[in-house]
Amino acid sequence: MTGGEAVAAKGKWAQGITPRNFAWVIKDRFAVCERPGGYGTNHRRVRRQEEIIWVREQGFGPVVSIIPSTANLHSYTELGVEWLHRPFGPVDEPVEVLGALYPELRDLMAGGRKLLLHGEELGDRIAGLIGGYLVWSGMVPDGPKATAVVERLLSRSMGPAGRGMVQLAPRLPGAAVRG
Repeated sequence: MTGGEAVAAKGKWAQGITPRNFAWVIKDRFAVCERPGGYGTNHRRVRRQEEIIWVREQGFGPVVSIIPSTANLHSYTELGVEWLHRPFGPVDEPVEVLGALYPELRDLMAGGRKLLLHGEELGDRIAGLIGGYLVWSGMVPDGPKATAVVERLLSRSMGPAGRGMVQLAPRLPGAAVRG
């Protein structure tokens, strides 16, 4: 290997790797993905580090974690990435969590921030959360259209739990569209 190849390899590693199931909700402003490093038994520390490096190099900040626990959030701090913990677990009340989270996301983006939101996996909770945000913010006029948009963005169907969050969005405080 020549010196140039070693530098190129190091340069590529320094950019990190894209988190699994990464998708833009609003291009260059708001994205979602699964937990950096994977979730459950698939979680890998080295992969987490490489994915957080990618997040940092792409200029995201803050990263918003909706995982109920604070496990591994210190990794963001260690790698110089700002983060917020907004737990949203299966027993949390969506009206309370989303009623506080949606205005916060709107305000962060209005301030020019580039946000990345993640849960353990890119499933119904994330799909419903972002579909609801699109309706709540007025970017999409109604639940069925928001559901179709999110299903296209994430290349997956939204189940009943996610659809319920989308239907709830117009009734939350500050909603641009009233249901």
